[in-house]
Amino acid sequence: MAAPAQNLRINGERLWDSLMEMAKIGPGVAGGNNRQTLTDEDGEGRALFQSWCEAAGCTMGLDQMGNMFARREGSDPEALPVYVGSHLDTQPTGGKYDGVLGVLSGLEVLRTLNDLGIRTKHPIVVTNFTNEEGTRYAPAMLSSGVFAGIHTQDWAYDREDAEGKKFGDELKRIGWRGEEEVGTRKMHAFFELHIEQGPILEAEGKDIGVVTHGQGLSWTQVTIEGKDSHTGSTPMPMRKNAGLGMAKVLEKVDEIAWSHAPHAVGAAGHINVFPNSRNVIPGKVVFTVDFRSPDLSVIEDMEARLRVEGQKIADDMGLSISFEKVGGFDPVAFDEGCVTAVRGAAERLGLSHMDLISGAGHDACWINRVAPTAMIMCPCVDGLSHNEAEEISPEWAAAGTDVLFHAVVETAEIVE
Repeated sequence: MAAPAQNLRINGERLWDSLMEMAKIGPGVAGGNNRQTLTDEDGEGRALFQSWCEAAGCTMGLDQMGNMFARREGSDPEALPVYVGSHLDTQPTGGKYDGVLGVLSGLEVLRTLNDLGIRTKHPIVVTNFTNEEGTRYAPAMLSSGVFAGIHTQDWAYDREDAEGKKFGDELKRIGWRGEEEVGTRKMHAFFELHIEQGPILEAEGKDIGVVTHGQGLSWTQVTIEGKDSHTGSTPMPMRKNAGLGMAKVLEKVDEIAWSHAPHAVGAAGHINVFPNSRNVIPGKVVFTVDFRSPDLSVIEDMEARLRVEGQKIADDMGLSISFEKVGGFDPVAFDEGCVTAVRGAAERLGLSHMDLISGAGHDACWINRVAPTAMIMCPCVDGLSHNEAEEISPEWAAAGTDVLFHAVVETAEIVE
């Protein structure tokens, strides 16, 4: 496959203008966005994206999960399309770039091809996957998961939000339920550009992250039970303090993650303490331990050690403890050919780059199950994401999209 000429670049100013225009839809309260999936604001963002795609000469496909597919034809009607994209939905207090950059950079690739009069053998399709964030409807990456056969469509339709509204009903209500069967599309390759959502690229002074792997994830819900009692009148030797038991387990979680440095991580972010009163020793705690690693054997070791060490702590303190695995997915190794195309594009463009392991889940992690896939990352300020203060620079966005353009166009094959 011939690579695009080294001097070819996207229109960074137009890309940035599109990002800022989309950010006007579903504004947050502190400069970011609240454009949660299947809300009226989501519908409005979709309509704007569709209008831009049609203005660029694309046809729009829509499947029964609301996944959008903007297609630019190739010269060979039999050639499988090269897909590119991410998601337009946001967290309740989300930023302007998480997911959105991946969709609008794909659109910019098509606009630049139009500007330059370049034809490709393979069609190129820009995708907006429904409900990547998983905030309103759990789990995350829901629609790409249905596309890849991880979840059934009926199960996804029955997911309920905090108000009891079902995913399927809300998808129909906002008018973005298509007729196309989910997962029938075949892909030549899939590329996703995303902000890093971590501090490594900025700290290392690198323009581009070449994502080689996605971390696997394990969520274990731990319940520790002791005995509620008065904090002032219960002697220290007679206490059955579930809160103290949790503290010791969480210290062990940290120790376990450190033992697999540098790529493994572990912590508990979701914690409930009962009765949660100032003058009552906690009789019960429920918390979820989140372990991640790009190595499945490491995840399995961390899970096993949590159970063994946690049980010992509980036994020594006279507490009861139980463990329930409540979520997770295996690590992802992205396609070597697609990863090579990304790395070669960064080198050709003279951009500094480094290999990265994604610490977060992305639609690409599920699509990797059904098509050759790779991800590109650009820095974000202080690694901050899922926050209205999330920020990137126009230069970072343009550099990431330049790499995306070169990798996608090389894979789609220029027609001379």
